[in-house]
Amino acid sequence: MLKRIIFLCVAFFFVLVSILSFAGEQNPGREISEKLLAQVDLSSMLKESFRVSPDSRHMAYMAQSGNRWFVVIDGKKGKQYDCLGEDPLIFSPDSKHLAYAAKSGNKWFVVVDGKEGKQYDGLGSLVFGPDSKHLAYAVKSGNRWFVVIDGKEGKQYDGLVANLIFSPDSKHVAYAAKSGNKLCLVVDGKEKKQYDVFGKDTLIFSPDSKHVAYAAKSGNKWYLVVDDKEKKQYDGLGGLIFSPDSKHLAYAAKSGNKMFMVVDGKEEKQYNCFDDLVFSPNSKHLAYMAKLGIKWFLVIDGKEEKQYDGTGKGSLIFTPDSKHVAYKAKSGNKALVVVDGKEEKQYDGIDNPIFSPDNKHLAYWVISGNKWFVVVDGKEKKQYDGITRNSLIFTPDSKHMAYRACIGNRWFVVVDGKEGKQYDDHQLMIHNLGEIVFDTFDRFHYLALKGSSIYLVEEKIK
Repeated sequence: MLKRIIFLCVAFFFVLVSILSFAGEQNPGREISEKLLAQVDLSSMLKESFRVSPDSRHMAYMAQSGNRWFVVIDGKKGKQYDCLGEDPLIFSPDSKHLAYAAKSGNKWFVVVDGKEGKQYDGLGSLVFGPDSKHLAYAVKSGNRWFVVIDGKEGKQYDGLVANLIFSPDSKHVAYAAKSGNKLCLVVDGKEKKQYDVFGKDTLIFSPDSKHVAYAAKSGNKWYLVVDDKEKKQYDGLGGLIFSPDSKHLAYAAKSGNKMFMVVDGKEEKQYNCFDDLVFSPNSKHLAYMAKLGIKWFLVIDGKEEKQYDGTGKGSLIFTPDSKHVAYKAKSGNKALVVVDGKEEKQYDGIDNPIFSPDNKHLAYWVISGNKWFVVVDGKEKKQYDGITRNSLIFTPDSKHMAYRACIGNRWFVVVDGKEGKQYDDHQLMIHNLGEIVFDTFDRFHYLALKGSSIYLVEEKIK
């Protein structure tokens, strides 16, 4: 009898150890809760239309039933229409509203939160104001185009309205409109001087919303226009950017075959081309990548750094305190990150680096062979079969770091090196499931896929 009791105790001990071990693998020091957000009909869904709200709590996509189209928001099907707009579904910045263009018969209209607006013969792009309280879009009535702002129709023009933008404070609206054979800028309903061409995506407001700048062409010359004042003529213009304090303006200009930066009206050294024009957060420094011959290099405050074979577009960043700068470069067929002029280890591929909010840490993911892993402060973390681009994030207090990774076709969130619960993938859909969002220093949420179901997953770091 005693032997049997001892045997049962030993067996129970091993079972308990196994259970605890398994629980430890499934519970990586985090409390996890799931909420079913939507069942997805993958057969009817237009995959490229799939959108996630900025707060990663809502999702929407276009779907088809026969020859009719409809929008699905958080699993709820909207009204069916003959056609939906080619532009993507747009969530407001606060994630509380969804807008899209729909067609019934031969008329187009905007649908906002399920409510249909006035019908027109054509529709342009939809734009929410940064405060999410305003919506603007271009419409066509007969052969005339005009802008509708919060349901109010503006002046009609001969041609399509383009470059429609709100100011950062949402109090001003600007766009380019065609009148006869000319284009004019319209700001808050007031027409400015006419030009032959406006530079694509060059219309910008300053961060304080007090200034507006754009590139315009008259004849064969380009002008920078700031607050209705024309600056010096050039053969080409682009890349306009205001400093964060709105006191400085920089842009790339072309004269003959050479390009150069113009900063507060002063021309800098000529190069072949540019990339990544960035002001520091404190507005005291200006950095950009320049090309001379076949080599690329960083120029910061007018000083050139070491030359490389290539650069990573969109990779140039300052720390929040403006004291450090990092960027991605190419040396031969390898990629590397350069921090304050110092080179880190070379890899087959590198994603754009990020600094922590406290300025103390630098992280990025890399590809080495067929494996992916994250590098933090020069130290390599665990290898995976894949890491979702742009998923790498620090908490606001810089104490934790998270990202999406996969083993095979199973995806999960890694926090401080610990893997969370595994979820499914469906082709490229996993890469469109939005960001990991930290709600507090130790709580975060994200969307995940299980079969054909999308869940809102909330976690707490213990």
